[in-house]
Amino acid sequence: MADRETRAGLFAEAEPEQRDRFARTLDQNEKNEWDFDFPNTAHAGQLPPEGDWRCWLILAGRGFGKTRAGSEWVRAIAERDNAARIALLAASLGEGRAVMVEGESGILACCPPGRRPAFEPSLRRLRWPGGAEATLYSAAEPESLRGPQHSHAWCDEVAKWSNAHGKALAAWDNLQLGLRLGHDQRVLATTTPRAVPLVRRLLERDDVAVTGGATSANTGNLPQSFIRAMDREYGGTTLARQELGGELLEDIDGALWSRSLLETCRDEARGDPPQRVVVGVDPPASERGDACGIVVCGLGASGIGQVLADCSVEKPSPETWARAVAEAARAWQADRVVAEANQGGQMVASVLRAADITLPLKLVHASRGKVARAEPVAALYEARRVRHAGLFAKLEDQLCGLLVGGGYEGPGRSPDRADALVWALSELMLGKSARPRVRRV
Repeated sequence: MADRETRAGLFAEAEPEQRDRFARTLDQNEKNEWDFDFPNTAHAGQLPPEGDWRCWLILAGRGFGKTRAGSEWVRAIAERDNAARIALLAASLGEGRAVMVEGESGILACCPPGRRPAFEPSLRRLRWPGGAEATLYSAAEPESLRGPQHSHAWCDEVAKWSNAHGKALAAWDNLQLGLRLGHDQRVLATTTPRAVPLVRRLLERDDVAVTGGATSANTGNLPQSFIRAMDREYGGTTLARQELGGELLEDIDGALWSRSLLETCRDEARGDPPQRVVVGVDPPASERGDACGIVVCGLGASGIGQVLADCSVEKPSPETWARAVAEAARAWQADRVVAEANQGGQMVASVLRAADITLPLKLVHASRGKVARAEPVAALYEARRVRHAGLFAKLEDQLCGLLVGGGYEGPGRSPDRADALVWALSELMLGKSARPRVRRV
């Protein structure tokens, strides 16, 4: 798709006098429409592919322009087909309305004022002046798609749809069964790539056209603050290839954790409130050496462990990492701080006590290697007893680099963040005090 010739590319390559000459040929109505004619500004990955496809999958990095592409595709259908009945399917109704309908790149913002559809929030419906309609649905409620019929559908961020109890696949299947109006039924699915069952299923189908690319394809339309924020969050991680590069990451053979396993364990809603909170700490072996792993985990009344935060710091001085531990413990009202003391012994306790004398500290000594300690924690993930309350790029890179039977093939010299997570979850779920209890506030 990168080599595809676009109007925007041709206009950018034209000489100034050529652009001026072209502008003089436009009448006032054409000039008024210029900003609303999407091919004038779209890059190649945002334009529908050619061919007889049933599903168009845009698999691309954050900020690529997936939402704008989806909105413009829906708008084009509604304006040329007055009988169109379009399903708008998001992870939740709130996200669908905020992003797909009313967002800055949503349908309402993309339509010219005179041809903008009326939005009826109570009915979750958009109605165009010509008669086309679009209805919002939540992928978290697959049964709501039983019965309604559609001619087209836009499914946004399909990799974010809930995988609990097979909801994502059920929502997709129910949508497909109702896609029987008109003569050319088509679906657009837009998403940042993640190794979830629905994305993998779509990639295996021969009637799916796949386009996409990296965030950099759309840098002309992105604020520099966003570019800097993405670099801070994902820079230097394998997950940067996924979140910014738009690649679907493959797993390492023999790894204790897989990308697909972590995706099934992701729950940004955080489940039930944690009744116990532990901060796991893997101190660096030397000053200016490795990072200090600092991971916050909780345990709710349901017995499900929750990875709440990764507060790790890179190449810190003892004072810096001790202060970061103390700040994490205060911020999350931790019941306990579990710190490995193999490398520093009482020095670890002294440094942490200097940062906060009241820390509920427990020193632990590793009698087994990192991978051996990690294996029972990985089993908790396999049993779906752990959830990630967000996307922790550097931590998850390390988890996916730990190999069964020993060895590490992840980033950096040591899986310090992963080790901190193992200490925290072991304390919460594998130790004697694994049962949650009510804390005083």
